[in-house]
Amino acid sequence: MVEGAPKNLLRLEGLALLVAAVVCFHVIGTSWWMFAILFFMPDVSFAAYLLGPKVGAAVYNTMHSTIVPLLLAAIAWWIDFGILGGVLLSIAIVWLGHIGFDRTLGYGLKYSSDFKDTHLGRL
Repeated sequence: MVEGAPKNLLRLEGLALLVAAVVCFHVIGTSWWMFAILFFMPDVSFAAYLLGPKVGAAVYNTMHSTIVPLLLAAIAWWIDFGILGGVLLSIAIVWLGHIGFDRTLGYGLKYSSDFKDTHLGRL
């Protein structure tokens, strides 16, 4: 687990990710209703903890890692099918904003030992 200045730096990176996502969302001009509706969707992954902490942590970490939304953004950029590409890019941006928001608040990726054990410290 991270402590001290590195932990603060990781939380600031989260804030930077959130701010960048909000700015990008504004620039692409998608409805803010979409932002509001999608913002907490990654937290649906909490339900995987009903299957145990190992499965829960794996699903939560998949939904709270920047890898998947960055891949989605790359796909959206590549296909650029007008509305479809725009919707996929919007989803990716909101998803990244959610991850940044969580990191800013100190919610990190989960260890399989317990939901409260994260790479940013114990909740």
